[in-house]
Amino acid sequence: MDHFIEKNRQLWNAKTPYHVKSDFYELDAFKKGKNVLREIELEGLGDVSGKSLLHLQCHFGQDTLCWSRMGARCTGVDFSSEALTAARELNQELGLDAKFVESDVLKLKDNLDGSFDIVFTSYGAIGWLPDLKAWAKTVSHFLKLGGTFFIAEFHPFLYTLDWGKLTLAYNYFNQGEPDHEITDGTYADPGADLKLDEYFWPHSFEEILMSLMNEGLQLKELKEYPWSPYPCFPNVKSVGENRWKFANVEKEIPYVFSLKMTKT
Repeated sequence: MDHFIEKNRQLWNAKTPYHVKSDFYELDAFKKGKNVLREIELEGLGDVSGKSLLHLQCHFGQDTLCWSRMGARCTGVDFSSEALTAARELNQELGLDAKFVESDVLKLKDNLDGSFDIVFTSYGAIGWLPDLKAWAKTVSHFLKLGGTFFIAEFHPFLYTLDWGKLTLAYNYFNQGEPDHEITDGTYADPGADLKLDEYFWPHSFEEILMSLMNEGLQLKELKEYPWSPYPCFPNVKSVGENRWKFANVEKEIPYVFSLKMTKT
């Protein structure tokens, strides 16, 4: 598996310069004070002031720094050195006090000490992980007793589709070995000159939820959403502020889910 993880790390190192410059992430607006977090996670976590927050797979740290602006004591984790260089520069530029740790999430216990009031992850994160049992152990290890774990993520059903053709293209259940594609651009910049290997794993709802419950997390809230908070798929139309759907799909399908859990 290390070979696949390393290829993905190279991919995200290459993506980062395009993402930082893209309109998709609204970085200029963020620097001027805009909170770019979406309603799902803002409503799900509520007031984070004074709480310690661990953000798993934080990319270049923009969401981490939004939580920091809201008063949380934040630590962001990612395996991309390029992304974390951008995150640390952004943190310094804005005069914030977030910390950033370079690590594979599944090996985080070797690279970070402490425990947190909140563990958070979101949107396009867990599909890059081969083993959700190990991921759930990481979540539980770093979450304080009585603390809150929150995930907002694209729905497992959505990952079965070829988004361009909207046909079934991938397994719903994790088969162990990853699916493989060659990138053509990136969701934040479709015209980016990127053609690299990417490896990803499907995770069913059962696998996601039970891996966490088996590590002592208790479900408090489960939600599913019939829209995406980001226009990161081809051929989407706006159906409200920060809400997009496939333009040629009339049926109500799940785009995103969220879980709010506590460690008991």
